[in-house]
Amino acid sequence: MRAHVVLPEELDEEVDRLAGKRTRSQFVEEAVRENLSREKLGAALRESAGALSPGDYPEWSTPERTSEWVRSMRQRNLTRLFHTPSARED
Repeated sequence: MRAHVVLPEELDEEVDRLAGKRTRSQFVEEAVRENLSREKLGAALRESAGALSPGDYPEWSTPERTSEWVRSMRQRNLTRLFHTPSARED
């Protein structure tokens, strides 16, 4: 699909210097995709703000408690992943 986009001359010239005239469309497409992604992420963050009550998660109450919680979760995952049950002797 083609779209007509109006850019200030200095912006157009800078895009051409960086991307080249033959890849201008690709450069603009990537910039638009990045901006859309940021906007969608921002909207999702705004919509979910307040979804978690701090009282429900005391392990996140301070940076130190959060760090300890992360360490314990990582250790639990490592133990689960690399634990090999000992062979039973019959």
